[in-house]
Amino acid sequence: MAKGSNQKLKLLYLMKILMENTDENNPMTVNDMISGLHGYGIQAERKSIYDDLEALKIYGIDIASRKSKTTGYFVAERTFELPELKLLVDSVQCSKFITHKKSHELIKKIESLASRYEAMSLQRQVYVANRVKAINESIYYNVDRLHTAIAENKQVTFKYFDYNLRKEKVYRKKGGLYTVSPYALSWDDENYYLITYSSKYKDFTHYRVDRMSHIELTDVLREPLEDMEDFNVAEYSKKVFSMFGGEEVKVKLKMDNSLINSVIDRFGKDIMLQKMDESSFYTWVNVAVSSAFFAWISQFGSKAKIISPENVVEDYKGFIIEIIQQYE
Repeated sequence: MAKGSNQKLKLLYLMKILMENTDENNPMTVNDMISGLHGYGIQAERKSIYDDLEALKIYGIDIASRKSKTTGYFVAERTFELPELKLLVDSVQCSKFITHKKSHELIKKIESLASRYEAMSLQRQVYVANRVKAINESIYYNVDRLHTAIAENKQVTFKYFDYNLRKEKVYRKKGGLYTVSPYALSWDDENYYLITYSSKYKDFTHYRVDRMSHIELTDVLREPLEDMEDFNVAEYSKKVFSMFGGEEVKVKLKMDNSLINSVIDRFGKDIMLQKMDESSFYTWVNVAVSSAFFAWISQFGSKAKIISPENVVEDYKGFIIEIIQQYE
């Protein structure tokens, strides 16, 4: 039998056909595989297909078979199971920082990890109506570049902007460059933030990654963390609400028992809790006191109260009074 020009690629194309077209509910017969290979200009005989299937099993592809009227073959186990792929698709769809265009591109790539039949279920998996997505298309690559800078212990430069009423970018510092020492990327309130450190101020600063542009790695090493070599971004993020900085203070709170889940979700399970009475409890948490922290407390109304320190209590009163005065 004459062999086509693609004959040397036969095994690779057979693997492609099986990966794309089979799963537990959609097996292929040997005749189906021969027909599929023919579409790539490859001639095949039944005996050679059996040999090829055995070679793919030895290579590590989990090919199973099921008999009914005919014997069907399918890829039984893949790198990602279907529920795992659905979880990834959900995460991409719901992610605010990934633009619509990039979301579509990522989901198509995720679909390629499943059979074409399972890919259809991924397309229907989740849809968030009118989801607010990031405008800045470059954020996807910004995150990768910043991770590289952190891994290579390098400072970065970038421009930082806000939007005006015409939805136009307005660069801070009149378009001048920021030079910072990046130490971590944090996901908070559905946004990516770059956490940087300044030895001059001995403090951290945060920048929204989707509002950064012209990011470049420099040849300058990052400023070292003084006495903070064990800096834990997860612990730090618990204290900083919506990436609003402020003086870090240990605050005592009185909370209704119905808020225990909210407190643990925010601060973790290692915080101290003490029963006050049958309906409420005390907790002590380290927070960066800011308007974002006050807003978090305010959402619980009379079910949450700041007990101490007194200066934080007074600042919170001023925060509430200032809001009320707008309506008087």
